[in-house]
Amino acid sequence: MSSSHHIRYSATSHVGKVRKVNEDSILALPDHGIWVVSDGMGGHAAGDFASQSIVDAIAMIDPDLAPGEMIRALRHAIHRAHDLITAEAASRDGATIGATVVTLALTDGHFAAFWAGDSRLYRFRGGQIEMLTSDHSFVASLVLSGQMTWDEAELHPQSNAITRAVGVGDELELDKVRGEAMPGDRFLLCSDGLSKYATFGILAQAMQGAPIETVADKLLQIALDAGGADNISVIVVDIV
Repeated sequence: MSSSHHIRYSATSHVGKVRKVNEDSILALPDHGIWVVSDGMGGHAAGDFASQSIVDAIAMIDPDLAPGEMIRALRHAIHRAHDLITAEAASRDGATIGATVVTLALTDGHFAAFWAGDSRLYRFRGGQIEMLTSDHSFVASLVLSGQMTWDEAELHPQSNAITRAVGVGDELELDKVRGEAMPGDRFLLCSDGLSKYATFGILAQAMQGAPIETVADKLLQIALDAGGADNISVIVVDIV
């Protein structure tokens, strides 16, 4: 828990009820205005290596950079992690190792986010919740073509099939979203260990009025109570 530049946050990561190892990694750098959730894949020692490589690379960023330089450094750090993970995979006879990533950077009244995979960024504003990212997944194409909602997509048998990840493929393609960040905004970064259990309505209800000190644990408990079949990572960031 910390506050910096009128920003407060809470964060938690949990192995869940089924998995033996937590392959998720989270990072909070309030002095940089950066928060990160990464969900590793590839099995024990591979998935956690991939997600940890991403947060380690981002943690090396100079906190004194100007806002524009900070955003560029964030992108470059994720690309460095991609190269490191692909090299590790090659050394393991071409095993598939990778990780999703979603980042939030807050600078001068604006936010910017990079992502790859199905870890998500939401914004809660004025009683309404909005998903700011769009999953890189098989079912995302069905949502974007109007065939189902994101909530319905979570029930699809191929809901876990992602089409993009850091460390997978020759070139990493990161998507970016940016916009205004206003006092009262509440941002949520999470791995699919939460989003697969929490509809937009559940998330909005859980985040409405919950104090920053307890909101991340409250969201974690929702995922655990619903089954906790995956690792669960949650970061909530408030602009006070």
